[in-house]
This record gives sequence, C-alpha cells and structure tokens, in this order.
Amino acid sequence: MTTVLTALGSRWDGLVVAALDGQSGVTIARRCADLADLLATAAAGLGQVALVDADLRGLSLSDIATLEAQGVGIVGLADPADELTERRLRQRGIRVVIRADVDGATLAATVEASVAAPDGAGPVGAGPNGWAAVDEAPPWGVATPGGSGPDASGALGGDYSVRSAGGAPGGSATAWAGWGNQGPDPFRPAPAASTPPSEYAGWSGTDLGSPEPAAARGRVIAVWGPIGSPGRTTVAVNLAAELAALGRSVLIVDADTYGGCVAQALAVLDEAPAVAAAARSADQGTLDVMALARLAPEVSPGLRLLTGIPTAARWPEVRGPALTRVLDVARLLVQDVVVDCGFCLEDDEELSYDTIAPRRNQATLAALDAADELIAVGGCDPVSLQRLVRGLQELGSLRTPEPIVVVNRVRSGPVGHPAEREVAAALARFAGVAQPLFVPDDPAALDRAMLEGRVLADCAPTAPSRRALSAIAARLTGVAPSTTGERSRSGRLRRRR
Repeated sequence: MTTVLTALGSRWDGLVVAALDGQSGVTIARRCADLADLLATAAAGLGQVALVDADLRGLSLSDIATLEAQGVGIVGLADPADELTERRLRQRGIRVVIRADVDGATLAATVEASVAAPDGAGPVGAGPNGWAAVDEAPPWGVATPGGSGPDASGALGGDYSVRSAGGAPGGSATAWAGWGNQGPDPFRPAPAASTPPSEYAGWSGTDLGSPEPAAARGRVIAVWGPIGSPGRTTVAVNLAAELAALGRSVLIVDADTYGGCVAQALAVLDEAPAVAAAARSADQGTLDVMALARLAPEVSPGLRLLTGIPTAARWPEVRGPALTRVLDVARLLVQDVVVDCGFCLEDDEELSYDTIAPRRNQATLAALDAADELIAVGGCDPVSLQRLVRGLQELGSLRTPEPIVVVNRVRSGPVGHPAEREVAAALARFAGVAQPLFVPDDPAALDRAMLEGRVLADCAPTAPSRRALSAIAARLTGVAPSTTGERSRSGRLRRRR
C-alpha cells in the first residue's frame, strides 16, 4: 500500500482525494495544510509520495531536495487551465508532473510509479542516478528528432501526458522550446528549429534527450585544490579565458564559499553577488537561460562571469541543490562552465542528519558532483604536495571524474632540479598520478595580470605560464593551442568598474 501526502490548494484538494478514494494500492495518509505541515509529516515517515501543486506557498527547490532525501517521491499536479504551472513545478525540481484533473486510476498508477527508490536515488524508473534531464532547450527553440512533446510512455492521453523522468545523457526525456517565456508553451510540441541568435551561434540545437546530448548541453569543468593550493583561481580564470580564445562560449562561476575572488581578479565590482542571486532564483523555480544570461554578463568576447559572494558569512545563500540547478541551466547557456570551487570537501556529518540545515561545503560538493571534468590544482613545494596527495585521497571518496592534476608555480627551489621530474615522481609514488601537468612559476606575468585585472592572454600572451594554461585548454577541447600568442576572438577584457 502506497501512502500519500497531499499539499494542494482548495481547488484541487477535494477532487484529488475523491479521485484516489477507493483506488487499490493507494491511501491518503494526511492532507497537509501548508509546506511546514508537509515537511514535518514527511520527516516523521508517514508518507511515501507527496502530491503538490504550483500554489503551495513557499515551495522551493531546497524543499524538494529535502523531501527526496527523506525518501519521499513527489508528483506535481499542473493546472490544465494555466500552462505555466507545469514549468514552475519543473523548475523547482519536480521530476514527474501530470495534469491535475486526470482520472483516479491514472493518478494512482502515477503515484505508485513515483515511490522513491530504496537508495534515495529518485522515482522508480528514473534515469541514471535518479535524475531527469532538464526539460528545457537552448533559448531559440529546438525540434526533437523523431517528434516532440510529451513522453509517449506517459499514457495519459492528449498533449498532457506524464512528463516522466528521462535521465541523464542518453535518456529519453523530451525537450521543449520556450525557455524564458519565449516560443511555444511547454505543454505542446516544439516547432522546427529556428536560427539561433548570434550570441548562441556555437550551439547545434540538438535535443537534450537525444543520444548525443553533448552537442546540445555544455559541460561543467570544476577547478579544485586543497587548502593553500596556490593559484587555483588564477588557473580557473585563465583556463576559462583560454577556452574562450579557442572559440568556445564559456561561463566562469565563483562557487568558493570561503574566499571567492574571481571578480577581484578580473577587476569586476562584486557588491551584488550574482551566484547568490542565481541560486535564490533557482531555489524559487524562476531561473531560466535568459535570467542567468542577465546575471552573468560577458566580461570579454565569449566569456561570461557569475560573481561569487563577497564575504564568507553569506555562504548559506549558495545551497547545494540550488547550485546544481544553476549549473544545469548554465549548460544550456554556454558550451563550457568553469567552476572555481572551495577547498574543503568535508561533509558535516552532524548536520547531514538534519537534511533541512544548510551545510558549509554543499556548494563545492555539488559542483564536483555535477562536473564532467575535474582540474585538481596543487603547489610545487613539500607542504603543498602533501596537501595535494591527501586531497586526492579525499576526492576518491566522492563521485567525481578522474582528476587532471595541475601543479602550479613549478620551480626547482623547494623540490630540487629538475622540478618537473621530482614532482612527477612524488605524485606517482604517493598518489598514483601518472601524468601531471605543470604551470611554471611566472611571477612577472602574473603580477602584471593581477595589477591590471586582466587575463594572461591579454597582458602577457607569450608568457610561459600562459602557454602552459593554453595547452591545458587545448587538451580539454582537442583543439591545438594558438602559437601566435594572439586571441582568436577580438577584443580585450572589458573592465567593469
């Protein structure tokens, strides 16, 4: 018997309860009056599935994540007279959304299919890792290969079929046009693809649920380093600039909740932290591609910046589920999302028992979990190398890609000559790293870049450190780096003062 909690407005509460009354295998455990009642009842373990609608006051992405962490499946009920309710529910992280006036048998079947898996990975039948593909498309609109619109497996009839979880890359979820209140509504098939604006010229328009999602969704490149790792932000900023110089659209996200400084490194005012605004918008279910584009303006051709929090005390504003959503939307905006992560990987176990409480390192852990590529940055001295080795061991306990190890400020003084050979031998022996990459110590070029608030490609294009970072970007893209020392896109970094 599947126990159900309802948290619905007056319009649908009675109708839904009546529709489920008498259905075998389903019983109403509690009709919750508000969000607080729903969260408390779910925490008490009294329900397996929650039915909610878009009118539930205060419902956020974090609340949905809390319910899922407690093993409660969630079904959203969309008002058939208001086509935007489905979008609002989906942007809050609800994976299964159906029409609110379906018959009782269909509703009961959907509820039973939405019981969370025993491992908490999401609804039974969801895609890999329990996550559904984002039901959005690049903002100019795309057409689904072989047809568009609702998933045929929903079987509710008409254009309001169940939009079931489709999964991560390789899933079968359908993408709709209409991001940012543009294009057709999300309840109907998308039209043929239109020509993307020049801002998105690098996109192919491939459907998110197609067998080749990488052509349509950007990738997340997390740049992480242990405490004291010199130059993590420098590597992240210049790596993003080098990717942009190779002709790719790039967004750099400052997700360091301890000491974010990407904005200062690029001479950008950071009084209003954009990452906090984006996370807040994602939590409320209002973040779309256009909204993210407004929060992350271009600081140079092809390079956007989402500024971080100016003081460490504001870390609760960047919660893990919200940042995950921000990165999902960012994949639709640009081809490469470079995330400057905080150093700490500790998951506060005392707080983890209280799933509602925010945790200090959630942002870093969420970014690493979402990463397609991971750059691990360490320094070239005994202390930094020891921290890097231990940090790589900590990374081994997390679900992350195989890290690309970058040793920064390489010089012979602290480790002996030749430095590259000595460092490579130490990392191979103690961390099993086969081929670390090296960025030479280049204080003159980096001091000039910091003084001018610019990237190395603009102020020191022939510097050894710039050439090393350019080679790393080329490795990530498979494109040969420029040997002329000039950027492939015209224009220098524009200061925003």
